[in-house]
Amino acid sequence: MLVFVLNAGSSSLKYQLINAKTSELKASGLVERIGIDGILKHEVGENKKLTFELPIPTHKEAIELVLRILTNDETKVINSISEIEAIGHRVVHGGEYFKKSVLIDNEVIDKIEELIPLAPLHNPAHVIGIKICRELMPNVPNVATFDTAFHQTMPEENFLYAVPYGDYTEHHLRKYGFHGTSHYYVSNEANKLLNKKNSKVIVCHLGNGSSVCAVKDGKSIATSMGLTPLEGLIMGTRCGDIDAGVIPYLMERKGLDSHQIINYLNKKSGILGVSGISSDLREVIKASNDGDKRSRIAIEMLCGRIKKYLCSYAGLMQGVDAICFTAGIGENSDLIREKVCEGLDFMGIEIDIDKNKVRTPGIREIHKETSKTKIFVIPTNEELVIAKDTYNLVK
Repeated sequence: MLVFVLNAGSSSLKYQLINAKTSELKASGLVERIGIDGILKHEVGENKKLTFELPIPTHKEAIELVLRILTNDETKVINSISEIEAIGHRVVHGGEYFKKSVLIDNEVIDKIEELIPLAPLHNPAHVIGIKICRELMPNVPNVATFDTAFHQTMPEENFLYAVPYGDYTEHHLRKYGFHGTSHYYVSNEANKLLNKKNSKVIVCHLGNGSSVCAVKDGKSIATSMGLTPLEGLIMGTRCGDIDAGVIPYLMERKGLDSHQIINYLNKKSGILGVSGISSDLREVIKASNDGDKRSRIAIEMLCGRIKKYLCSYAGLMQGVDAICFTAGIGENSDLIREKVCEGLDFMGIEIDIDKNKVRTPGIREIHKETSKTKIFVIPTNEELVIAKDTYNLVK
């Protein structure tokens, strides 16, 4: 079954065409700057990479362009779009309505729209992508896979906030968590390696957006992101955990309204805010190596926060069998992995410095032979999870 996997953002569109039965990636790409000038980066297999620059005024034109490229002579991977048998959509927020992937109908779309206040930057774009696909390919089934679904197994004591309980029942105020498809995929791969029952795994999904998840017996029991993706770790431009009193203090001192303070915490803080250099950790590490003090502090803060969650979740599960690093930073930065694991020998966590520095494709073990806890680097594959869920629902 060929599944067209779509992740629609406010001004971008990520896509993959996957044979869900064999897991073969046929093509992938990214459309950026929708509504501005438009850039499409398209890959066929592992060798053929093409870039197109042209006006792409709306998401509809973006999706139409991608479908043309998939069937175009120069970039063709299928003869006709009729070969696409299903479409899988990444949806950030599913609230408490969706505990697993679902076939999309009008009622599902209504629920995703109802959740827009909880994900105002993401859910509107997902709805646009879904509606366009239903319009362009009316006979092809659509499936929604939710970032929040994997975390619906968290117990109440781990997802509630210590505010009046009525605000949970009336206003759905609770921790939801995100990156669920990544945490599911990586923890599942770790469990295959551990080959044991009653497993205790901690997944560190570290990228421009980051989160940590405690996975016990294959189920999420705690995660660092909250009502929104702002809570938890320090990220590229997000502040992560912060004293709630900071918000009214800054609003009063800087004359900010609610939209401006959210923009400040989401877009101007984190690694960018502390370092003053960039939200790209690679640039901050380079600046730190060149002696920039604020960049060094940003790195220490980032690793300290990850370590805090790691130790907290090990305590919550009364032990940990494996720590997994994934996503852009987790998979590629040996410095961050080393600093996070540094000093945790007392917990039976011993990283092998030499193994940690070796870059090879696929899953890597980077712990010492004497380490009681396994340490894995596991490349995530959220799109494959979406494709597989789509296949299982549609077949």
